[in-house]
Amino acid sequence: MIWFNSKADRTVGMKERIIHHFWCLFISPKGDFLMHMFTGIISNLGKLNNKNGAIFTFSADSVFCKKISKGTSIAINGTCLTVFKKPTKNSFSVEVMPETQNKTMLGHLKINDLVNLELPLTPQSFLSGHIVQGHIDTVSKLLSIKKEKNSRILKFFTPRGFKKYIIEKGSIAINGVSLTIIKATKNNFTVGIIPYTWDNTMFHILKPADFVNIEVDILAKYLEVLKND
Repeated sequence: MIWFNSKADRTVGMKERIIHHFWCLFISPKGDFLMHMFTGIISNLGKLNNKNGAIFTFSADSVFCKKISKGTSIAINGTCLTVFKKPTKNSFSVEVMPETQNKTMLGHLKINDLVNLELPLTPQSFLSGHIVQGHIDTVSKLLSIKKEKNSRILKFFTPRGFKKYIIEKGSIAINGVSLTIIKATKNNFTVGIIPYTWDNTMFHILKPADFVNIEVDILAKYLEVLKND
């Protein structure tokens, strides 16, 4: 057992423990990833072509489809799903179990809706955003969109029980996109979207009252567990 003499010592020790837990969970001694994770930097857009019960078929450009095969994990609007059969030149299919449809915004998708796509991080990838697992914590609702010079400020409802994870300048993944929280209050929070992100993600089709997937920062969740340990 490690004993700390001061609050500062406890803080430093906690940070070290979080980092240790992170490496043990995600990185093998050989430097390979033990589980799939993402960065929240969207590489492609897809479109829902067909929805037949649990089978969702999306179209995507041929370059993206060449990179995937049966069994590939893909973050679709931030939800980690598995390609269950060989993709075609311009499309792929995943199975979405009822629990996922009910607990994420994927259950609200309609034919021709755009979605954000991201392939898993590799040891050679550049970590541009933050660590995203593809495990959706909750859903939120878009309250408003405000144009502010070259950016757009999006305000979202803060789901019950998640305020403790949503802090100003903290990281959050919204529909799989790594973003920084600008302001957080008891009932809502805001993020800023730069033009490139607006144009190259599905955000440009969002409108007030739309539902979005939320994944809070994994390090914040580990910090809460270790603090109470």
